[in-house]
Amino acid sequence: MTAAYAAGLFDVSGKRALVTGATSGIGRMIARGLAQAGVEVWAVARKPDDVERIVAELGGSAQGVAADVATDEGLAAIAAALGDRPLHILVNNAGTDRPTPLDGEGREDFEAVLSLNLGAPFLLTRKLLPQLERGAAPDDPARVINIASIAALHPGPLENFAYASGKTGVAMLSRHLGRHLAQRNISCNAIAPGLFPSRLTERFLGMGPDDEPPKAFVSPLGARAGTMDDIAGAVIYLSSRAGAWVTGVLLPVSGGVSTVS
Repeated sequence: MTAAYAAGLFDVSGKRALVTGATSGIGRMIARGLAQAGVEVWAVARKPDDVERIVAELGGSAQGVAADVATDEGLAAIAAALGDRPLHILVNNAGTDRPTPLDGEGREDFEAVLSLNLGAPFLLTRKLLPQLERGAAPDDPARVINIASIAALHPGPLENFAYASGKTGVAMLSRHLGRHLAQRNISCNAIAPGLFPSRLTERFLGMGPDDEPPKAFVSPLGARAGTMDDIAGAVIYLSSRAGAWVTGVLLPVSGGVSTVS
């Protein structure tokens, strides 16, 4: 294998990708990695100021859409912004977590987490099917990549019942979509990240971007959190010619947590 062949195999330049939750954490890492790989990135998040900042950071051909993917109005705004443009890569990353303790009460927090983490990926994929079909070809499918979690693979120490249930649903949703979208030349896969610095890890674990992970989350491959290269590399693989014949897969990117530990 020559260097030129390897570069071509993983080349995603010239494609158009839409990334939800693109202004922080894993979503920002994915957006930055795709932009650096020559992809036209459409960054989606709720707050206009955050969207403006990430578009300026990405530079080049980057575009931004301020929209809440948990609402019908937000989904319609994203579809209208894209218009008739073909979409080659859809990364459903936007997500949240709220405390849902076993001894708690009420349903609002549980339903809010499921709505964003599980409902939005399906509803946005359905909304953008025309654009995905325009970006699809038999030998180069359009790609839907859903961001799940290693919480979908094993119960952890946190009482995050809504989060874990929603991410488990994302894994099966991706398999179902993979089956039914194949006839439209669209693949669908999920990534299950381990510990990455984000607003959620800071809120629930007290771990900022530069802090070492708690001992309970040390992976077999070392005491570190995931980096942009780790998550962007997985997305680029699934989006490139190298991943063109892969669908319905849940790919853990966790340093071995949930797979060998």
